[in-house]
Amino acid sequence: MAFFISSSPHAHIQRSTSELMIWVMLCTSLGLIAQTLFFGFGSLIQVVFAMMLAVLAESLVLLLRKKPLKPYLSDNSALLTGLLIGLAIPPLAPWWITVIGVVSAIVVAKHLYGGIGQNLFNPAMVAYVVLLISFPLEMTSWLPPQELLAEKISFIDSFMVIFTGHSVEGFSIFQLQTNIDGVTMATPLDTIKTSLKTGLTTQEIYQQPIFDSLAGVGWQWINLGYFIGGIVLLKQRVILWQIPISFLGSLFCISFLFYLFNPDTAASPLIHLFSGATMLGAFFIATDPVSAATTPKGRIVYGAAIGLLIYLIRSWGGFPDGIAFAVLIANMCVPLIDYYTKPRTYGHVKG
Repeated sequence: MAFFISSSPHAHIQRSTSELMIWVMLCTSLGLIAQTLFFGFGSLIQVVFAMMLAVLAESLVLLLRKKPLKPYLSDNSALLTGLLIGLAIPPLAPWWITVIGVVSAIVVAKHLYGGIGQNLFNPAMVAYVVLLISFPLEMTSWLPPQELLAEKISFIDSFMVIFTGHSVEGFSIFQLQTNIDGVTMATPLDTIKTSLKTGLTTQEIYQQPIFDSLAGVGWQWINLGYFIGGIVLLKQRVILWQIPISFLGSLFCISFLFYLFNPDTAASPLIHLFSGATMLGAFFIATDPVSAATTPKGRIVYGAAIGLLIYLIRSWGGFPDGIAFAVLIANMCVPLIDYYTKPRTYGHVKG
């Protein structure tokens, strides 16, 4: 009898790694469409550009490592990494931000550890954290939703800003960030964090134009898109339920608890669940089969830990969202989580 040993990702369904990656990419479609509708074509340009760069970087590293291109490129893992980086980067971030992010993910976080199945950390989140720490201004320059902009931004303008720094009419990204009231806007989570520091209550913060909806204009629809895509992944058994459910359950419970006791200084659970990158993180990032916990109980602990860390970072940390940091911290804990939650061997009893 022949036995075959392979590295992660290990999937308990009869699908290839390539097919699993394709399913994940397809299921981001609704969220990407919503992101493009509300924040312009920059999101779509960033995604396509990042995916092309990821394949190029993967090819160059494989050539340097004297590895065959076709077997490694055909698993589509580089494409998925590029997709996630493109989704996380602000729509009009300069092109070199995307280049640095992709190189950090593919070359450093993935191949320096040996390639797919060997990396300890989620490559896309490593890239995001590197960019956020190194270039905080560029990485927090999100546009207001299209309906709140003084001037709508076309595809050509988005392309020009990304690759030249200015629109066709010569406007910089900081000029384009100005909304219809002539005020530069931040994301809902960033607005809450900075406004609370000035002494405003959450009810006063919610009177701002960006909160003219459930969780910030456009953001609830983006998160709903990723939520629907995540449900499809669960239904197709591309991912398992433990991580996203424990992630969202943990974030809801702790945000509800703080909101219940002090609603004037704590954002509502709906804000936490349907703003920022919550649903993208729960279904598409935390569920990475290589860097996540592998035991059934371990996946629940892993997801719950990420939800808890996200709330702590959003509320008291230096960054408005915190999903990337929470995932990387949880990645560090995976060996410990798996060790203490591994199933008991059949026939063995506690000594």
